[in-house]
Amino acid sequence: MRIFISSLISGFEQQRAAVRRAVTTLRHEAVMAEDFGAQPTSPQIACLRGLRESDMVILVLGEGYGFVPPGSALSATHQEYREARETKPVLAFLQEGIGPGPEQAAFIAEVQAWEGGLFRGTFRHPDDLQDGVTRALHDVTLANATGPVDEREMMARALAMFSPENRNQALPAMLELVVVGGPGQRILRPAEMEAPQLVEHLEQMALYGDSRLFDRSLGVISGLDGSDLVLRQERGASIRITEQGSVSLRMPLDRPRSARGFDAMSGLVVIEETVKEGIGIALAYAAGVLEKIDRTQRLTHLAIALRIAGAEHRGWRTLAQHAANTTSIQIGHGGMRERQPITSMVRRSVLGLDRTALVEDLLVPLRRQFPTAG
Repeated sequence: MRIFISSLISGFEQQRAAVRRAVTTLRHEAVMAEDFGAQPTSPQIACLRGLRESDMVILVLGEGYGFVPPGSALSATHQEYREARETKPVLAFLQEGIGPGPEQAAFIAEVQAWEGGLFRGTFRHPDDLQDGVTRALHDVTLANATGPVDEREMMARALAMFSPENRNQALPAMLELVVVGGPGQRILRPAEMEAPQLVEHLEQMALYGDSRLFDRSLGVISGLDGSDLVLRQERGASIRITEQGSVSLRMPLDRPRSARGFDAMSGLVVIEETVKEGIGIALAYAAGVLEKIDRTQRLTHLAIALRIAGAEHRGWRTLAQHAANTTSIQIGHGGMRERQPITSMVRRSVLGLDRTALVEDLLVPLRRQFPTAG
């Protein structure tokens, strides 16, 4: 594989050597602007030609914006990125602790906002960069070797993980989120599913991690349900993990009365901020699970499905709207229609790097399914 290296690092000798070592260690060919030598065309045209002949691009972003060729509004590296992102995978690495100027800050924001064919990481030292590049190249090679991604099959697996809703029984409102990875393959062996260490790690994350799903005042029940590993709390959240690395999470949306005081309207509304927080927690927990069970990132793409169960007759309010009227509620009449799960297909890197945008992309269409409670 031929890899083009594009860089915006001041004093790049150590970083360049680190990237070269990472590339050549995995038996790939590294190509940089300095490798072209004298050319009958301009240096930038020569670089772009070398980029087009490569299979992948490694982009290293530092503080400076770099050289802007005459007649262009973009730096040479910015042009190379624009050229590459339309045709081939880009592995982007951002130096930490920098103070970029306006042009470079805009370039960095553009790279961070793009989701197609892009892996992003950060580094502080050349060794960090070498390790990050080595891992990213290994992951790309491994993912390409495991088989193609079937988005339709992935989404079908995600939707199948939802339990049928019982509309004839009054149930608490639950936020349900499913994350299914692809290409489809077994990630956990049966013995790993039974390992106490895995259960303990998942429980610790759910009780004490940054993405805390469980209520510490409730006990946790864990065990196998068929071949799936399940952790749950009575009248609380639950976690389901499959051998294929799929993650299904359920979280209650109504806080205990002791935590919120008396609220006569609590069973009639869905609070937007509560849902948004829950989606963020669930996505963060799913990211932590995948990092634990699939460190080499064999799963490169994710199918995400989201729904709210047990809230068929509720309206939607923000906290401010609810605080302004806690004694009455007005919801438009009409037949209840089936609310389909909100779905999204993303690259796995989005779960760690663009989670804020992903939360909003799931929240907005979910909110549209509910009537606004007056």
